[in-house]
Amino acid sequence: MISNKLTKKMKKNIFILSMLSLAVSSFAQSEDEGPSHKFRKDNIFIGGAIGLGASSGGFSFGANPEIGYSIAQWLDAGISTNFNYYTFSAEYNGGVRQRSFNYGGGVFVRAFPIRNVFLQVLPEYNIIKTNLRDAFTGEQRRLKQEAPSLLLGIGYASREIGRSSFYTAIMFDAGNNTNSPYIGYLGSKLPILRTGFNFYLRPSRR
Repeated sequence: MISNKLTKKMKKNIFILSMLSLAVSSFAQSEDEGPSHKFRKDNIFIGGAIGLGASSGGFSFGANPEIGYSIAQWLDAGISTNFNYYTFSAEYNGGVRQRSFNYGGGVFVRAFPIRNVFLQVLPEYNIIKTNLRDAFTGEQRRLKQEAPSLLLGIGYASREIGRSSFYTAIMFDAGNNTNSPYIGYLGSKLPILRTGFNFYLRPSRR
């Protein structure tokens, strides 16, 4: 019952964030480009990141391919996918060794309040496959779960529209779903560090 309530709450948050993203996008287009703004292939970028996370007894590693669009000089948005492996040792996980693999995706918005520094919002939905092994009895269990996440963070990017760029960001899951791959035993939050590159489809020649 509690899990259902949390899931409904997360879906509501994701819906609100999506609406805010659309509103911000519309504002950016009208403010920076004017009413004659047209879709530009030059502003499409592809790339991805390598993600690392660690806490007491836990470790995660993953890859995050993405495709996005530079809406304005201060705003990017796009689609992100993820493939993550993470593990928790029995010592810090109630006597149970946990190894999991998850995959999923979401939409991201990156706003640059100042040059090269961005704030990121990334609601995700993940499918998680888990192997649990009791350190005392040796008993094993396999689980398949699903969970929403709401990743919030800050990052740095050598960003210039039309040129390849490097970025790094640190995020936390602001949600409370205990099945989230970014929340450890007893609700501990795993810091998520992602570092990667983006390449525009039509690089600037300037």
